[in-house]
Amino acid sequence: MADSPEFHDRMLSLGLARVSEAAALASADFVGRGDEKAADQAAVNAMRNQLNMLDIQGVVVIGEGERDEAPMLYIGEEVGTGHGPAVDIALDPLEGTTLTAKDMPNALTVIAMAPRSTLLHAPDVYMDKLAIGPGFAPDTVTLDMEPAERVRALARARGCDDEDITVCILERPRHEELIREVRSTGAAIRLITDGDVAGVMHVAEPEVTGIDMYMGSGGAPEGVLAAAALKCMGGQIYGRLLFRNDDEKARAAKAGITDLDRVYTRDEMVTANVIFAATGVTDGSILPGMKREPDWLTTETLLMRSKTGSVRRMRYRTPAK
Repeated sequence: MADSPEFHDRMLSLGLARVSEAAALASADFVGRGDEKAADQAAVNAMRNQLNMLDIQGVVVIGEGERDEAPMLYIGEEVGTGHGPAVDIALDPLEGTTLTAKDMPNALTVIAMAPRSTLLHAPDVYMDKLAIGPGFAPDTVTLDMEPAERVRALARARGCDDEDITVCILERPRHEELIREVRSTGAAIRLITDGDVAGVMHVAEPEVTGIDMYMGSGGAPEGVLAAAALKCMGGQIYGRLLFRNDDEKARAAKAGITDLDRVYTRDEMVTANVIFAATGVTDGSILPGMKREPDWLTTETLLMRSKTGSVRRMRYRTPAK
């Protein structure tokens, strides 16, 4: 913005990593303890405290819900010292609260930062999502295709058989028909119980994760976070908001969304350079979880910048309390 200091993503990236690390460390005592709310609240408190140490004029555009429904880090909340660049913040202090409470794989703390008014202000509704990794022509697959057609199209683009494609889908009753149709092609499916930001991120490194495509409906805020990750890692994501009632349509209107049927691409959800950080809470295929040793606690954080395409993995060891 003309009246705001420039968005220096390189200078801000390490601070963002500290925010993600702090949230993960705060949730450490709740891994496997069965208390989702306590784990989430600890991560929220730690993330908020660290954000308020950064020299930014930050606004949470993807957060823990509406102001009256969220304990902290609500949509529209201002964070940072009030000095420095004006930025949008998208975050999930604990992506996978159930995964954390049950000590299941792929729980993460996730946060993204971009210049003001460059992240889609997605309302807290469902989004139909479709994602593939880097190296494919635009519209190799689209949301207008039937699920089986998407599998066949990606297989053609890869030069492989349909049976060689693996699709990640969130395991929910609403996806039963989707799962049936994908399996009719002979493709494999990896079902996940929670954590669809991590689910989408899997497609960026298929040679590591074994996942070629993500499809299905999940939270729209998580869709924006996933788009931020793929803008750094490479890959395509398409999202269409889904509305179940007039209240949800009103939320969209409040967020400034007028075309309710629009399909958003990655670069329409994240329109400028973005920095993204995620820290592993439990072991997963993207990041290892926190490790306890005598007197020490170790985390690993994925820190990425879309401007340079840089991807850093940072280990942090701190004395256990």
